Amino acid sequence: MTVDERKARTGDNYRWVALTNTTAAVFMSALDGSIVIISLPAIFRGIDLDPLAPANIAYLLWMIMGYRLVQSVLVVTLGRIGDMFGRVRVYNFGFTVFTFASIMLSFDPFHGAAAAQWLIGWRLLQAVGGSMLTANSAAILTDAFPPDRRGFALGFNQVAALGGQFIGLVAGGLLAAWDWRAVFWVNVPVGIFGTVWAYRRLRDNGERHRGRIDWWGNITFAVGLSAVLIAITSGIQPHGDQPTGWNSPFVLGTLTAGVVLLIAFVVIESRVAEPMIRLSLFKIRAFSAGNAAALAAALAQGGLQFMLIIWLQGIWLPLHGYDYAETPLWAGVFLLPLTAGFLVAGPTAGSLSDRFGARGIASAGMALFGLSFVGLLLLPIDFSYWAFAVLIALNGVGSGMFSAPNTSAIMSSVLPGERGVASGMRATFQNSGTALSIGVFFSLMIVGLAASLPGSLSSGLTAQGVPPPVAQQVASLPPVSTLFAAVLGVNPLEHLLEPSGVLTQLPPGNRDAITGREFFPHLISGPFHHGLGVVFGVSIALAVLAGIASLARGRVDRP
Repeated sequence: MTVDERKARTGDNYRWVALTNTTAAVFMSALDGSIVIISLPAIFRGIDLDPLAPANIAYLLWMIMGYRLVQSVLVVTLGRIGDMFGRVRVYNFGFTVFTFASIMLSFDPFHGAAAAQWLIGWRLLQAVGGSMLTANSAAILTDAFPPDRRGFALGFNQVAALGGQFIGLVAGGLLAAWDWRAVFWVNVPVGIFGTVWAYRRLRDNGERHRGRIDWWGNITFAVGLSAVLIAITSGIQPHGDQPTGWNSPFVLGTLTAGVVLLIAFVVIESRVAEPMIRLSLFKIRAFSAGNAAALAAALAQGGLQFMLIIWLQGIWLPLHGYDYAETPLWAGVFLLPLTAGFLVAGPTAGSLSDRFGARGIASAGMALFGLSFVGLLLLPIDFSYWAFAVLIALNGVGSGMFSAPNTSAIMSSVLPGERGVASGMRATFQNSGTALSIGVFFSLMIVGLAASLPGSLSSGLTAQGVPPPVAQQVASLPPVSTLFAAVLGVNPLEHLLEPSGVLTQLPPGNRDAITGREFFPHLISGPFHHGLGVVFGVSIALAVLAGIASLARGRVDRP
């Protein structure tokens, strides 16, 4: 074997080492972003925290949103640091941080509010480690693979990242049924093995660009984006006698401050010698169009999982005889077609984009993605499962057709020395879009529920013999609590009526009806379907915008 053949073979072997390690890392990071969603009922029971108490809604929100917030804020900075000091070095340290935080999460020594604060704190650190992995994995692969194989590698990696989000729903249901701590244990063996493997086998073979860190840019970006996402998270919660907090002085002030800081960030980046984000990258047509499409797609898709979980856990599964305690697990199982569609389409689309370019495949994916929302919008609340399964499978196929080619086009459009920051910017658009989508979708749904839910609850309870004053008091439950009851797979009516003693005074038939599987789902079906129409209508519009942006990238994907 000649020296050149030996080098080629070594290079080829390293590509697969880089691909498998980074794929395991981003899969693990993405899995943890969603595994907690489906496991929340078991987690709240395990730490003895009442999930429907108004004071505890913030804990529930931060367990969901905190991870996304940290990733949205840090990935660009960590990608830039990777460009400066070595992408593999930052990536390897991220594996260590993520694994350590996973271990600490599983050893929560507290109960109640203190236990929730422990989990949120370590989840935030875990997200820091996940950000190090996400920010540099695409750049490591772009360095390792030649242009004609880059779409396949990045597509496979991106499929693992988004596939982890979907698989986390099923894994969370299975593991939480055994022990809520197992939700965090699952990361530990993978994390330890991946950390050792990364330190031993990965190497920095990309270009490094030494320079100064743009501290003012970092500070204004991190604080500004954090303020916007905190305002959105707070806006979901009720304020005074309003169903949402969007009229709260805190929310309005925080949102305004965040927007002002982000504007200041753009001004700073246009003037400093070594900016955190090179605004000049947006002059590259494929880069700017690809990121615009990714943001619109993330906004359209980010809240989808929650809406489908609410639909299944809060309405469809109870109506079909599933006990509330079992609905989280079965919701994950019934969402498998969404995961399967994505996992089938993603790698195939990545490989095809290497041959035919990203533009047509990604745009067709967005068209299919939008059409699946049209189909879901036309379904009745008590749907036939096979129609539902086909539609969510098509939604997954559309996402897979878009994500892999779009990622490849973005990463291939920049120079080698800019791949770390480009990878971080891409991840920031995706994570920010997902976090914003969750907040916006919940707000739209809450507004839709607030219009008709109180009347439905009051009249339904009164018809079952509940005294009108008690029925009206229960009907004043904030709509966000009703949504979270559905997410958590619990019947809030039983929970709310027990302290008043009304249930024990009702005839057995009325009591059984209120606490049974069908009464609460029937009450919220109409208001939920109204809110769902608003939410999915917005998703359709965003899918159209993402498709237009994808077409605008032009015919040439690489400079």
